[in-house]
Amino acid sequence: MRSSVATGSQNTVLTGRGGVFPQVTMSTLRRLREAPRHLLVCEKSNFGHVKSRHRQHVETHYHNYRVSFLIPECGILSKELKNLVMEIGPYYLVKNLPLHELIAHEFINNFVKKGSCYALTYNTNIDQDNTVALLPNVVTLDLMDSSFSPESKKYKRASWALNEKKPLKFNFLLAWHHEGAEESTVMSYFSKYQIQEHQPKIALSTIRDLQCPLLQSGELEGKPEESCSAPELFDWLGAVFSNVELNNQSFSFVSTYCCPQPSILVEKAYLCTITGFIVSEKICLLLEQLCHYFDDPKLTPWVTLSVQGFADSPVSWRENEHGFRKGGEHLYNFVVFSNQDYWLQMAVGANDDCPP
Repeated sequence: MRSSVATGSQNTVLTGRGGVFPQVTMSTLRRLREAPRHLLVCEKSNFGHVKSRHRQHVETHYHNYRVSFLIPECGILSKELKNLVMEIGPYYLVKNLPLHELIAHEFINNFVKKGSCYALTYNTNIDQDNTVALLPNVVTLDLMDSSFSPESKKYKRASWALNEKKPLKFNFLLAWHHEGAEESTVMSYFSKYQIQEHQPKIALSTIRDLQCPLLQSGELEGKPEESCSAPELFDWLGAVFSNVELNNQSFSFVSTYCCPQPSILVEKAYLCTITGFIVSEKICLLLEQLCHYFDDPKLTPWVTLSVQGFADSPVSWRENEHGFRKGGEHLYNFVVFSNQDYWLQMAVGANDDCPP
């Protein structure tokens, strides 16, 4: 089942003649009402279903900036999940790297053909600057093509264009995932450039007395007085991740948001947030481990895994062009149920294509 919801923020403007509130012109009102719109696509399936596309959606969302998972009724992370979080792996910042280095035959043989290599220009704005991204196995200039050899006309022309005609240099974030015991050689390969190794930042916390929406895996749109809908959960998760108070008290001038109804109060919930340049393969492992969380009986009927992409990535999913405009969002969220059903929520800005 799949549904899409177009949402937009609303602006409330108070006007008056003199005194407390200033006058606002009609043109200003029109401009304030032009809030950026967003597209949220929701679908449900089961991890055991032969046509489930959960892995495909994760693997084709290449440039991941932040990963968070929330486990209600949990105070201590399992050993398996904690080990996986701590083994997410490093990423690298290479400064002033000539673009032609990414099509060098040695680079292709050492990294592209031996694993999944991801690269994204750092501190560039897609609506203002030249931006470059390297996608694993899916690129406009196919580095895996057998005809792309140092002797071929295709390679020589590309090399000439990037070496001589347009010798561009960028600061790159780079991540490499490979199988086996072979140690990463990224640092030594780019040693003639300024390169830094970074570890993802990991934040672990226990949230006390959290009001959680009631969900039914088969009811994506919710049922009045029985369960909440997927869009309602999506908004609630955003508030939880942003540490927003959910009690809707009359004296609060920051937020009047509260947990959607029906809901239940849980004594504690475990929140883990990983920030860095996180490869899709590691996210697949996290999702798989969260599915195994229900191998033993648990108090909570669901957990969530949320992934946020870089705002200035030139693509969202696959080769779908991504635009920034006013938000730059492209993100997705899995709700994993104890019966192995799942909801998948994918969100992009209005300028982007509909998520796959």
